[in-house]
Amino acid sequence: MTGRRLLAALLLTGLALAAQAGVMTRAALQRHFPPPWTVGEKDAQLPVWPIFKQDMTSPVLAGYVFESVDLAPIPGFSGTPINLLVALDAKGAFLDVRVLSHHEPVFLEGLGEGPLLRFAEQYKGLSLRQNIKIGSNANRGEQQGSANVYIDGVAKATASVRILHQSLLASALQVARARLGFGAGSDPALLARVRRDGFRPMDWDALLQAGLVQRVRLSRGQVERAFAGTGVEEAEGTGETFSELYLAYLNVPAVGRNLLSEAGWQHLLGRIDEGDHALLAIATGRYSFVGESFVRGAVPDRLTLRQGELPLELRDLDLDDPLRLPAALRHADAKVFRVIGPAGLDPARPLDFALRVTREKGMLYGERVSRDFALPYRLPADQVIAPQDDTKGSQAVWHARAWELAVLAGALALLALVLARPRWIVATPARLARFRTGYLVFTLVFIGWFAQGQLSIVHVTAAIQALAAGRSLGFLLYDPMSVALWAFVALTLVAWGRGTFCGWLCPFGALQELAAQIARRAGLRKHLRLHRDVDARLKRLKYAVLAIVLVLAAVSPAWTDRAVEVEPFKTAITLNFVRAWPFVAWAGGLVLLNLVLYKGFCRYLCPLGAGLKLLGHARLLKWIPRRAECGTPCQTCRHRCEYQAIKPDGAIVYGECFQCLDCVAIHDSPERCAPLIARGRQRVIAVQAAAAVRSAA
Repeated sequence: MTGRRLLAALLLTGLALAAQAGVMTRAALQRHFPPPWTVGEKDAQLPVWPIFKQDMTSPVLAGYVFESVDLAPIPGFSGTPINLLVALDAKGAFLDVRVLSHHEPVFLEGLGEGPLLRFAEQYKGLSLRQNIKIGSNANRGEQQGSANVYIDGVAKATASVRILHQSLLASALQVARARLGFGAGSDPALLARVRRDGFRPMDWDALLQAGLVQRVRLSRGQVERAFAGTGVEEAEGTGETFSELYLAYLNVPAVGRNLLSEAGWQHLLGRIDEGDHALLAIATGRYSFVGESFVRGAVPDRLTLRQGELPLELRDLDLDDPLRLPAALRHADAKVFRVIGPAGLDPARPLDFALRVTREKGMLYGERVSRDFALPYRLPADQVIAPQDDTKGSQAVWHARAWELAVLAGALALLALVLARPRWIVATPARLARFRTGYLVFTLVFIGWFAQGQLSIVHVTAAIQALAAGRSLGFLLYDPMSVALWAFVALTLVAWGRGTFCGWLCPFGALQELAAQIARRAGLRKHLRLHRDVDARLKRLKYAVLAIVLVLAAVSPAWTDRAVEVEPFKTAITLNFVRAWPFVAWAGGLVLLNLVLYKGFCRYLCPLGAGLKLLGHARLLKWIPRRAECGTPCQTCRHRCEYQAIKPDGAIVYGECFQCLDCVAIHDSPERCAPLIARGRQRVIAVQAAAAVRSAA
């Protein structure tokens, strides 16, 4: 079976696996929540358990407990979801958040689980009504007077903690919307907000003219035409008003502070939470939105609100503060309704109010006929603030790392230019050496240690495990540097093969090469050069390593976590050798092996390198120049190639080539290339012979 067939078989095996599910039982949950808490029976429609707390003589619903993997199985950076135990109270606050299981590489034998567990503990006491952001102590001052709450992230684990953050909020919002009356709206953090500034004194007419208060009129003719043919129509009036409504955002300062006294305005703000909406409705005419059965503090049965496909609950705030209304409206029905923030109302989008009119017919078996009449309202654009970037998803990560991505893009463009047009760089050995050393330092320090952009076989195993469970690969977007590098590597695999990444963009590879340069300058002897047959056999080892890792990825996440440790990348690059001694010894030993057997890990053991070589068969270009004399008789490039990627006949083995450009430099050098040296000598001899002939003549 060829390498490509092996990979295909392994991927198909992975895709056949089933998704993960929650593991908790009611008995196990009761141990997590001992008395005075009581865990009820699991909900039949939603995978949650109600939890109760004793209040005097009767139990009271305190909230719900659930596992995040049952509701939002977002793959972690290993491809397996982080599973959280979440307890949410009846108002949307987190009673508890605990990590039940995870396979995040950086927290397994790396940083250890402690930082991850401490990160999860920070959510306790916070609420879904708040905009929870991952920040640092430097952000704490922004919490004053703001709905934003910042929790500390974990250095070197940005992607993993953001995935946990997203898993927690996505699962908790599902429960809140299904069981706590939060509606089915969008994440509050992604919605526009009502402006708090821009107040200026305005009377009623000015508010109407500015569109801050909007008037909608229904005539009797409109209503009767809607009931036509139902048997409940009445004699049509002559344009007479059936109902006239005025609608406004009362929590907009330009409205609320002009229609309420200062004490009334402060009272309103005290009655609503950050992110809530206070909507004013005033009705005149023969039909009001307040029916005979309306109860103060309740939801009106005649007035409804939607935004697109989203139904929104209007609940009477039961405000007694007098409104500054014109004389004609002082005895009209006026109510202030609240829409809670987590319901998902977006003040920048139109609000679709509807007035329901119901009539009855029939004496013995009464029949009710209803019609809804649209009452559109839209807050003026200058009264809203556009939503900020998605601080809970991957978009925010890309935005926050924009400058790093810009630096990377410039460096990748430069590398592509050099590889496509290497003539200037290879013109002199010193110029090539300076450029290559400088670029490898950039790769190690910026891409690796600073930006944490080390590509790894972990990305591949994570993708296999996610696909096996039928999950999205969107978790990869939480690591923008890796996504950008993978995109570039995919393009260069088609153009040049494996060597672009392995020779220039792998931080651990750069570490090995720089260590070798230092060793040479310190006087260490040259590397051991194996016989080509031994070298060829050893290079097959990496395919066995790759096969083992991929098989384990398809059948066992736990064993995959162990198998991927064959790569020293996490130890040397992600954690800067700050780790348990066996891992440090392995990574350090490979760096020392490199001083004797040049890039021994890359050439003989690296599973990622093996995978890239297999994919590199799609390469389109044979871009390294060759001459007829290459191999026969000239062997200069082959003997100088430390990767042993040139055959005795002079052909380049592109799958093992690391694109160091040494052979390109030799090929173009009249001082180093034997065929060019011979031709130069022939030209000198020819010139000398011609000169001798002319002298004799």
